[in-house]
Amino acid sequence: MTETLSDLLCRHIATARWESLPDRARDGARSVALDAIGVMHAASGLAPEAAPFIALARANGAGPCSIIGTPHRVQPLGAALANGALAHAVDYEDAFDRAPAHPNASLVPVLLALAQSEGLVDGRRFLTALAVGGDVACRIALSLRQPMEQGGWYPPPIVAAFGAVAGAANLLGLSPQQTKDALSLTLCQVTMPGEIKHSRRTTLRAVREAFPAQAALTAALLAREGVPGFEEPLEGKSAFFALYAGRQFDPADLTDRLGTHYWGSELTFKPWPSCRGTHPFIEMALDLSARHGIRQSSIECVEVSVDAIQSMLVEPLARKQAPETAIDAKFSVPFTTALALVRGAVRLDDFDAASLTDPEVLAMAARVQATVEHRPEWQPGVGGAMRIVTDDGESHHAWLENALGCPARPLSPAAQRAKFIDCVGRAAVPVMPEAASRLADAILGLDTLADVGALFQPTE
Repeated sequence: MTETLSDLLCRHIATARWESLPDRARDGARSVALDAIGVMHAASGLAPEAAPFIALARANGAGPCSIIGTPHRVQPLGAALANGALAHAVDYEDAFDRAPAHPNASLVPVLLALAQSEGLVDGRRFLTALAVGGDVACRIALSLRQPMEQGGWYPPPIVAAFGAVAGAANLLGLSPQQTKDALSLTLCQVTMPGEIKHSRRTTLRAVREAFPAQAALTAALLAREGVPGFEEPLEGKSAFFALYAGRQFDPADLTDRLGTHYWGSELTFKPWPSCRGTHPFIEMALDLSARHGIRQSSIECVEVSVDAIQSMLVEPLARKQAPETAIDAKFSVPFTTALALVRGAVRLDDFDAASLTDPEVLAMAARVQATVEHRPEWQPGVGGAMRIVTDDGESHHAWLENALGCPARPLSPAAQRAKFIDCVGRAAVPVMPEAASRLADAILGLDTLADVGALFQPTE
């Protein structure tokens, strides 16, 4: 029998082991773990949007799994839900700039739940599953030839779900057939409508990863129990690519260097807690202001040029100039640019209720005007151009191919560590700097640990 695309991918997922991972994949997985754990801690103290998910997880009973940053322990599916809600809530987690994916926001919560409920899970087993799952999510995103948005979908959580179930299958030791069943069962559950981008009222965009995380863990556990899935959950007649991309995909992107190149080694780690598409404008605003000594009061207008992907960050303009929710502010080029110009930084604290109504920030955001265009020198979704005009008639220009944090311009190890320490200090149960530094060391040394789950026991 000819091996199908789903067969090939699921065989890889099921058989990948630590010993076969390239060093870059191992290093990438360590960095992902550090970043994700830190960001979830921060969200536990800063994101009230996640509170209902935490409450629901607790209502379903105590268990062995930690809700990161809190004193609570719950059942595995509840932990995946609650930690999934935390994973994107402050919009500070890693991103994959090459395609529409946040490959680890669902994956890490799933693996943490398994690490605390499946007996001893050592660090190498955990990191292998992290590398495998993140790579699968990136490969699926890269393979799309028809944008999922064309069908009305919002891609990142959908793509992330399949990476999360791949990681779970690897960690659980599912067979290739069981892995294919798990992908099938994920397909039966996961969705995310594009309306999430357009609603002014909803905060679902902040907590979106709760749903794919719980779906992926459910799928993996059901597959282990023998629930049969489909023969071709990805490429079948009415399967993933048919439903979400009109069957327009390139299988080569799924299989090229499979098992030897892991895309998790080419992620972006965010320097600012907002949508990745806002970052070039934050960076340009900070740079132009510093280089030219631009006074806030002297700025007459700020002109930004975005591409089609980033248009959702400037449209409708009036709403983006005065966002009503923290997550909408994080998805606003005018608001984040104004923060950079008025406050000289964009920090976790800059999206609270006081910031959303700060008259100086809102006045600056009202001066931001946007043009949607395409320039070949910009990397799609993460580049852009800016022009600041001051009251003395001066005009200051900048453009960026890609913003700070990308693989070509990465955060330094020291900056990643500082981000982690800052994040865990903002948890519902804050971790003090000395303890945070020890926790960072332990996460970066996960491959030496015999029990990953024990590392994340809640602090009373």
